[in-house]
Amino acid sequence: MARSSLMALSLAAVLALAACAPSASDDDSDADNGGSNDDGGTTAENAGGDGDSEDAGGGDPYPVGIIYSETGPLAAYGEQYKAGLEAGIDYATDGTGEIDGRAIEITYRDDAGNQDTAVAAAKDLIGQDYKILGGTIVSGIAVAMADQAEQNEILYISGPAAVDAITGVNDYTFRSGRQSLQDVAAAGSFLEGDANKVVVYAQDNAFGQGNLAAVDAVLGANGAEVSSVMVPEDATEFTPFAAQLKDAEPDMIFVAWAGATSANMWQALEQQDVFDVAPVVTGLGDSVTFDAYGPVAENISFLNHYFPGAPDNEVNTAMVEAVEAAGSTPDLFTPDGFVAGQMIVQALTEGDGDVNAMIDALEGWEFEGPKGTTTIRESDHALLQEMYTASLVADGDSWVPELIDTVPAEDVAPPEASGK
Repeated sequence: MARSSLMALSLAAVLALAACAPSASDDDSDADNGGSNDDGGTTAENAGGDGDSEDAGGGDPYPVGIIYSETGPLAAYGEQYKAGLEAGIDYATDGTGEIDGRAIEITYRDDAGNQDTAVAAAKDLIGQDYKILGGTIVSGIAVAMADQAEQNEILYISGPAAVDAITGVNDYTFRSGRQSLQDVAAAGSFLEGDANKVVVYAQDNAFGQGNLAAVDAVLGANGAEVSSVMVPEDATEFTPFAAQLKDAEPDMIFVAWAGATSANMWQALEQQDVFDVAPVVTGLGDSVTFDAYGPVAENISFLNHYFPGAPDNEVNTAMVEAVEAAGSTPDLFTPDGFVAGQMIVQALTEGDGDVNAMIDALEGWEFEGPKGTTTIRESDHALLQEMYTASLVADGDSWVPELIDTVPAEDVAPPEASGK
């Protein structure tokens, strides 16, 4: 796929995964959100084991810098990532937090969702001779951090940021989560037989247009006829637009929506019997959004990156148990942190802190992660992984996700990027 197409797709960074629940926070989107310019100071921790880093018998600790949203609009996602990261390092080092007796010492910095804050923190850590940086929930920050990695020739492992543009951007940048192209490809699994007419239902703004571009680039490239019903951002009456959806006679409706009007939008679709026309597909966010849909949830098909009951393997079980034992709850972005921990340990074990050797250790690496067999594509560092389709089902007064199907990694592999 052309780099221009990838850049267009980056406008839809989280895509529908965290933006369509009626009562989810409007700030919880994978975007460059403003925040404090206070980088929050430094917290150094020995990642795993019981002793302090200076007690390690194998030599000086390996310093690793993690720049993520401890505060700011995406702090809840940052908490999920951090819990997974610490569980992943613990798992990959058999509970020691060490590699050949050398402790992995993590320094955490808070980006507060702000790009300038993140870059300042990165420059400070690089100035202290840190060779590995990781983290970030925010796509704009991930792009800026990738630039810092290349300029300073250090290893950067991005976190949950879904922006497609960092795949293949340079030799030094990797990702520990999925990307938007994989989200859209998972949505394609709802098309059945000869069904090939997809209508994107979205607000007429950058977010909506970005989602339309992503669907057209992925599903359109595979032969689907993609059109749209774009709703003015300030609209409050959605009945006419719901009628347009019915008149389009689609085979699938892809909804990308954000903001306070979400509840009214879903209600209008139900009142106009849109759910009887074609499958309505959107992204399943984190657990705080599950109850937000109410009974309309039964009519929605969800594409999904992760929920704790989706994978069934020993690594996922170990992650869930470790995170719960630490007092946290596994959620949407927990595996992104866990995989980052696995990647950090792999890089240090095989590369011993030498950046080029650590890159070589990660390129083409296939391993068992929480989502099953996971591969870092050598050519562009895309992280190939399974995706899921799910539904929300009533559980007393609450709603819980239920797995519909697992979409194989090869079926949602993004087009190979050529920028690296």
